[in-house]
Amino acid sequence: MTTYADPVPGGRAGDGEKAERLADDLAAAEVQGVVMSWVDTCGVNRVKTVPVSRLASAARWGVGMSPVFDLFLADDSIVTGELQGGPDGDLRLVPDLDQLVPLAGQPGWAWAPVDRMTQDGTMHGGCSRSVLRRLVAAAEEQGLAFKASIEIEFALGRGDVPWPAFEPACLGSAYGMTRLVEQTDFCADALEALSAQGVDVDQIHPEYAAGQYEVSVGALDPVGAADRSVLVRQTLRAVAQRHGLRISFAPSVVAGGVGNGGHLHVSAWRDGANLHSTGEGRYGMTDDGEAFAAGVLDALPALAAITTPSPASYLRLQPSHWAGIYACWGHETRESALRVVTGMVGNRERAANLEVKCADLAANPYLLIAGVLAAGLDGIGRALTLPEEITGDPAGLDPAEAEKRGVRLVPTSLPEAIETFAASPLPKAAYGDLVVDAVLAVRRGEAARCEGLDPDAVADAYRWVY
Repeated sequence: MTTYADPVPGGRAGDGEKAERLADDLAAAEVQGVVMSWVDTCGVNRVKTVPVSRLASAARWGVGMSPVFDLFLADDSIVTGELQGGPDGDLRLVPDLDQLVPLAGQPGWAWAPVDRMTQDGTMHGGCSRSVLRRLVAAAEEQGLAFKASIEIEFALGRGDVPWPAFEPACLGSAYGMTRLVEQTDFCADALEALSAQGVDVDQIHPEYAAGQYEVSVGALDPVGAADRSVLVRQTLRAVAQRHGLRISFAPSVVAGGVGNGGHLHVSAWRDGANLHSTGEGRYGMTDDGEAFAAGVLDALPALAAITTPSPASYLRLQPSHWAGIYACWGHETRESALRVVTGMVGNRERAANLEVKCADLAANPYLLIAGVLAAGLDGIGRALTLPEEITGDPAGLDPAEAEKRGVRLVPTSLPEAIETFAASPLPKAAYGDLVVDAVLAVRRGEAARCEGLDPDAVADAYRWVY
């Protein structure tokens, strides 16, 4: 289980001794170093590493890192926000020992997510993992719990083509057995590595776009789900490299094609009951389950700067591509931004959930889940109800009918997403001032560096970042 207590200077009770035991076990397993991992504002997994002999010190006192990394762009240039930026200051990276795992795809290494603490012992306001952890803890005080999972789509490219070009590493049909056969060793090794790391995989299969596959993993508590999303991608990247492949989780690998999504599945629970399947409302939703869904739907335009944060995200967001470009909802409707998933009869009390389709893997998973949970909780607080559901493709509605039925587009460009995010009160309530400041600064920086670029150049710029 995820550690939900804030770290403290010197370590939580027993942390130092636990780290010493873990270090001994890791050394006996010939692990040399520990990757200390967090995700920055633009969705890049940043790390510092320590030898296993320094794990106990890291658990007690953290490892230093500048707060300026919250202001990094995807090309490693640095912007400045209104509240932060520049060379001053230091933070401490504190590993969550409960999530530490030896990396099967990177022999000799272990991995742990970190929380970021200031040197005076308080949690850093810009730490996205801590923001999510504290939001979940506050919801638990209201009797609410959540389960979540992020789908992981990716494209495999040949490793022998000139950089930064993409040539698919397989030619078989979408969802076809031929494509699985072409990369059978990679897929089998990926399953083996993920299993060795304790990741329960629901599915791995060929997807629609050229060279594309998907891994779906089991649901966890929200912080655990975000941690798992980071770990799975790191593992797939390591396995791909060992097979001489390049891997891209970018929203748009090739401009004009179907991109990689990072759809979020989430469900709300109270007293062990799933609020999306144990009520008398539409599709078995309780009143609070529907209000949660309505809150998410209402907030999706404002959250676009979180769910689709990259200029490349807007190459993926196209009508009739199952990308969730329309802020509407439907039961098992894959063109709507919010899909109500009921699951198979006999399993619905466990399986029912909401799928947020207008999200991709450039999103910081902690901010993504935190924003969606905050929106859902806001919906419960306001006792919102869902509008009329949509069936079929909303692109087929004429504008008057779409307006009548409340169907609207999510932002279709990064500048529009920035404007909508800045105008909404939800982000500041969900994330706090430092995160909002960093998001606005980084998104504006990304938009500025892509201004005037054609779609091919935008895809090139982000293809191998994610």
